[in-house]
Amino acid sequence: MPVAPHDRRQTPLRVGGLIHKESLHGLIVRHAFGKVYPNLNAKPSMYDAIVLGLGGMGSAAVMHLADRGKRVLGLEQFTLAHDRGSSHGNTRMIRQAYYEDPAYVPLVLRAYELWMELENNAEEQLLMRTGGLMVGRMESELVQGSLRSAREHNLKHELLEANEIVRRFPATAPRQNDVAVFEEPAGILFPEACIRAHVQRAQSKGAELRFQTEAKSWEATPIGVAVTTADGERFEAEQLVICAGAWLANVASDLNLPLRVERNVMHWFQPRVHPDVFGPPKLPVYIVDHNQKFMLYGFPSLGGTGLKAAFHHSEIYTTPQELDRTVSENEVEAVRQTLADWMPAAAGKHVASVACMYTLTPDLHFLIGRHPHEANVWLAGGFSGHGFKFCSVVGEIIADLIIEGVSFHDIRLFDPARFVDHWT
Repeated sequence: MPVAPHDRRQTPLRVGGLIHKESLHGLIVRHAFGKVYPNLNAKPSMYDAIVLGLGGMGSAAVMHLADRGKRVLGLEQFTLAHDRGSSHGNTRMIRQAYYEDPAYVPLVLRAYELWMELENNAEEQLLMRTGGLMVGRMESELVQGSLRSAREHNLKHELLEANEIVRRFPATAPRQNDVAVFEEPAGILFPEACIRAHVQRAQSKGAELRFQTEAKSWEATPIGVAVTTADGERFEAEQLVICAGAWLANVASDLNLPLRVERNVMHWFQPRVHPDVFGPPKLPVYIVDHNQKFMLYGFPSLGGTGLKAAFHHSEIYTTPQELDRTVSENEVEAVRQTLADWMPAAAGKHVASVACMYTLTPDLHFLIGRHPHEANVWLAGGFSGHGFKFCSVVGEIIADLIIEGVSFHDIRLFDPARFVDHWT
């Protein structure tokens, strides 16, 4: 289905109490709290913006900023497209009928546009459309939420009964009372390739990116923000963007952000029989809500690597420094049994398991906006295990905020002001 065109002419939205921020090369800086400060020492700084973290969100942010002619420095403590955070695992799901909240739909439609634009200039495939199934009883949160978003935004979709699910997708074994919301545009993003593509384009536009460079601290300065690395280097810029993933609460420790880091594990299995029915187009991406404690999600088999499946959430909380990357046999078997209930022949030989991290806000919605105490610092985090598909548009949002002072997208749902009680 064609993606709705993105209209950037709509009225900019107010963000977290911000009125307006004049250029730092000008005479004044207006903070979100209405105070006006003389900028008596205004002078050009080395960079227009520094971005901390070059995973999914940070790589998109540096690309969009560089694409608009900004002098950008990106700092990443690990290597390019690393597996230490939340943007790895070979595949990520992208879908339009967003059960979490209809407010996400315009953003994901724009994300599709931006992913396709990026792929046109990339050296690798970034997006594969497989279709997507949201499976459960009619009254389930997953089905009702998906239908709500699809109907509210007039998205093309089908509501399939159990016999039609198995007829179209013979590997599946839906329960008698199951239904599924099916959408054709759903599919797979390849996260490591997406990050590489954002980084390559950012560099082609002049961004300076440093990997294996840990940011040790940052501070406000008369002309913006200064960042000091673990090696003692100091960089100054007019603006700072913190895209630190599971490290966000540490990097913005002054805010006491109400974030929790959740350990989650992705698993791969080889099908027991008939491997031909487990790849696209005979098997789409899927989420299954059978009223179990955690929903199951998964992907078709790609290139002989087996099927990836996992639980969405675990309620096992950790820190980035203490994340247990060892996966127990009990964890493998729990996913195997749930997968076998949905697709009996899918859960054959266990191939691999990899731990990753979700960074959760209390309401599981994103955190995007201005630092509540620093006019030149922006936060993008708390993506709560469902954010990667939005990286492309979040990068655009961050560029809007830095360049225009407001977002041309509706990001009120993600306003940091909703956590104001934690900052007083």
